[in-house]
Amino acid sequence: MKKNIILAVAAVMLMPVSAFATAGTAAAGGSWMSIIMLVALFAIMYFVMIKPQKKKEQELKAMRDALKVGDEVVTIGGIYGKVIRVKEDRVTLACGAALTKIEFAKWAISGPADEKAAGKAAAKAEETEEAKKPTPKTIKKLGAKAEEAAEQAEEAVQE
Repeated sequence: MKKNIILAVAAVMLMPVSAFATAGTAAAGGSWMSIIMLVALFAIMYFVMIKPQKKKEQELKAMRDALKVGDEVVTIGGIYGKVIRVKEDRVTLACGAALTKIEFAKWAISGPADEKAAGKAAAKAEETEEAKKPTPKTIKKLGAKAEEAAEQAEEAVQE
């Protein structure tokens, strides 16, 4: 719905000024209309593109400033690690099984590791659940195998 509104406004703004002008409108009135359309276009671009990006950048900066020892993070390069030291503009992470210490610039931290790992784990869990759901054909096969196993168990008990 939001995209449709944006497209409609953009289409109106891109229409020639002469489409809005009537036969009696002076050329000066048309120039004001084009200026108003340009201002409206920039306002829409600001609220649709620029403002959300600035908000995201502020949240990321706040997260980086709030880093503390013991936080698990992921870098922009995809390295997962635990924060062991925080300096003004640098962070030292312990990574891997050997807990190798690597120093990164704060801007290289892309976010907490648990959110991304949890998202991947949830996606894998959903995939495995779908794969584990038995189909009617497998239910029949399992039923036949269970009956055979029960008969073999009864024969073994009788002997």
